[in-house]
Amino acid sequence: MTQVERTRETPEFEEVVVFINRCAKVVKGGRRFSFSAVMVVGDRNGRVGVGFGKANEISEAIRKGTEAAKGAVVNVTMKDRTIPHEVYGKADGGRVLLKPASQGTGVIAGGGMRAVLEMAGYHDILAKSQGSKNRLNVVMATFDALSQLRTGEEIRAERLENVVGE
Repeated sequence: MTQVERTRETPEFEEVVVFINRCAKVVKGGRRFSFSAVMVVGDRNGRVGVGFGKANEISEAIRKGTEAAKGAVVNVTMKDRTIPHEVYGKADGGRVLLKPASQGTGVIAGGGMRAVLEMAGYHDILAKSQGSKNRLNVVMATFDALSQLRTGEEIRAERLENVVGE
């Protein structure tokens, strides 16, 4: 009996560096610098992930952030080229509002929100950051909002399950 080798094809993700932070630790000989990087990966077709990496070199921080983002990839709900309903997201002090937009509007979002929404594959969406200006918190709040999205069928199935279960 021969073994069949299965080659697992991993989908290629695009990577975006949202921001890199330089941190200094003062020691006897001077300053020691370390870096942190917030990365967003996605296939622009409903899958997106966010990661945070820290290291003494920028390239290593980016690599660690990318690996963390690939490990945190989730499928997001899409309705045509936008989101199915309005949603709020929260992460620490970062709060964001995402609203569906009509076709042709484009991605109206700033900074880290734009990176997450474009990597997820949305083409028409309105977004507003309402809390912190900390880019990590804004990115995580956007990721939280996207994870809350559900289609009408999912909501109906959940409600039917609650009625039948009682």
